[in-house]
Amino acid sequence: MILLIRHGQTASNRDGLLVGRIDPPLTELGEAQAQRLGARLQGSNPAFILSSPLSRARQTADAIAASTGSTVEIEDRLVEMNYGEWDGTPIADVPIEVWRQWRSDPEFKPPGGESLHDVSRRVGLLMGELLLSDDLAIVVSHVSPIKAALTWALGAPDQMVWRMFIDVASISSIGMRQGAPCMLGFNETAHLL
Repeated sequence: MILLIRHGQTASNRDGLLVGRIDPPLTELGEAQAQRLGARLQGSNPAFILSSPLSRARQTADAIAASTGSTVEIEDRLVEMNYGEWDGTPIADVPIEVWRQWRSDPEFKPPGGESLHDVSRRVGLLMGELLLSDDLAIVVSHVSPIKAALTWALGAPDQMVWRMFIDVASISSIGMRQGAPCMLGFNETAHLL
């Protein structure tokens, strides 16, 4: 089974910015969310914890590792989507025509960025590798890679990501059932209450 953890809050995602490869740290609330994730996962005994190389994910992964006694390994395929020239742009400033094109075409790329299909391809390959083992893996990443992993597990088209909402510091999960990947849990946040 794979637990898919979205990092805690940053000022950039709190303020409604497209946050891809820019590297803001967790806010004070984000740090508290990471601690709550660690408390929730204490005793889970993961075989390993994989993290995106970006600091917001690493900070969250480190809090989980401290509670579980595990170590964190960096996995580049878990990095957030590259929004290119739009990285750090307020979401509200992206023209509606661009949103329509982005939502309808998984090959659409922001200027200097990567497509949804690119993200889905790299994340799907990693999920397939991880599910070859029965061990519990904790993966700490970002909204787009987590949505891509869930879409992959469901066998759904890439555009399905636009119909999902993933909270910061949430837990989703995928695993194998009857020889096929499936979604086991989605956007769990009870540990934050």
